[in-house]
Amino acid sequence: MGVIGWIVLGLLAGAIAKAVLPGRDPGGLIGTTLIGIAGAFVGGWLSSRFLDRPVERQFFDLTTWGSAIAGALVLLIGYRLLFGNSRD
Repeated sequence: MGVIGWIVLGLLAGAIAKAVLPGRDPGGLIGTTLIGIAGAFVGGWLSSRFLDRPVERQFFDLTTWGSAIAGALVLLIGYRLLFGNSRD
């Protein structure tokens, strides 16, 4: 899966993470989308590096999706903890 595939996967993972953690994000839709893309990359890297579970080259692999969504959730929670009160 190339960079374009990871970006599309990140967009979808960010949308799923936003659905799991509803609420008002400091960055809005664009910030959540960028966090989803970064989360897909981070989740895939962590999965292959530390869990000894290499990310498959297929777009519809369940492990790939799980690691991307988990990475997006972790980054979204961290982002909310760091910048959550910036809209007040």
